[in-house]
Formats: sequence, structure tokens, C-alpha cells
Amino acid sequence: MKVRYIRISTSNQKIERQLIKKHPNEELFIDVISGAVPFKDRPKGKELLERIQNRKANYISVHSIDRLGRNLYDILSTLEILNEMKVVLKVDNLGIESLVKNKPNHAFKLIISVMANIAEMERVSLLERQREGIAIAKAKGVYKGRVKGSIESEKVVLQRYKNVVKQLKKKQSLRNTAKLCNVSLGTVQKVKSILKSQ
Repeated sequence: MKVRYIRISTSNQKIERQLIKKHPNEELFIDVISGAVPFKDRPKGKELLERIQNRKANYISVHSIDRLGRNLYDILSTLEILNEMKVVLKVDNLGIESLVKNKPNHAFKLIISVMANIAEMERVSLLERQREGIAIAKAKGVYKGRVKGSIESEKVVLQRYKNVVKQLKKKQSLRNTAKLCNVSLGTVQKVKSILKSQ
């Protein structure tokens, strides 16, 4: 059976770009989760790996390699599992497959290693730019972050984290909510305790 794996980081992102090369006989597996979470720990990633172990999937398509992860080790570990189970991984934007006549495609592994390294570097670069931006804003006195040690009212917290409130009301787990809303687990726990006390 053919499968298409799609990953978006937040629920307000679109999946259309990852569906451009979709075929009618593909079953969709869609995770809404950070790329930093290992493939085997994602809800749909786990489900897909179970499908593979039960021999119910033998061909997986992804739009680009960073859909599997943003960490080289995680991507190569996932690829190793797929190779062992003789499952073909097709990366659309590169136009290559992981197996050729049931044997590992060495050119694929080399290209994927390079692409995974680039994805990892982009992530590090993004976080570095974010830190630099915050430092510049602080130096200019325009940083909008909360002053350390200050206390926000419950109303302000709920107003600021509307998306967290929404996900918790949808019965999302604390960890999933943190990932979907790109906030810390502590923030989600804080919002949850405020909601409970109301």
C-alpha cells in the first residue's frame, strides 16, 4: 500500500504544497507537530511505523526530507528502519527513491544526508536570528517580552495564550498543545490551572 506522510508545525499552516504530487491511491498520514520531535514519537509517525511492521505499507512519499525531521540522526534512523523493512521512501522535491530493486540507493543516502544537514543548519540559524533580534530589541528598549519576576493577571495570561486555551478546550494533551502553539509545557500547565480555577 502507498502512503503519503505530511507534517505541519501548527494547525494554521496549509498542507496544499505537500499535496501537489499526491496520487489517488495514496493514504494520507498528517501530523501537526514540530519537526524537532522524532518521527517515531509523533502520533501519525508511530501509526505509520506500526503499519509498516504489519506489512500494510511498502511505499511512502514525502514532499521534502525535512517533513521527516530537522535532525540528521533522526532522519537517518527513520531511513534505516524503512530500509530494513524494504519500504521505499520517495522524496518528491528531489525526485529520488531510497530503494532500487529492494536494495539501498547509495546516492539517495548521500543526498539525504546533505539535505538533512541543511535542514538542521536552517533550524539553528533561525533560532540564532531570533535570539539576535531579541537582543537588538532589548538594546533599543523596545523588547515586548515580560519583565522577569513580574506577574501577569490570569485574564492577561488567557488573553495572551488564546490558542493554548482553544487547544485545551479541544481536549489536546498538554505536550501536543505546547507543540501546536509553539510554547513551553510550563505555559500550557499554567493556562490549564487558570482554566480549572475558573
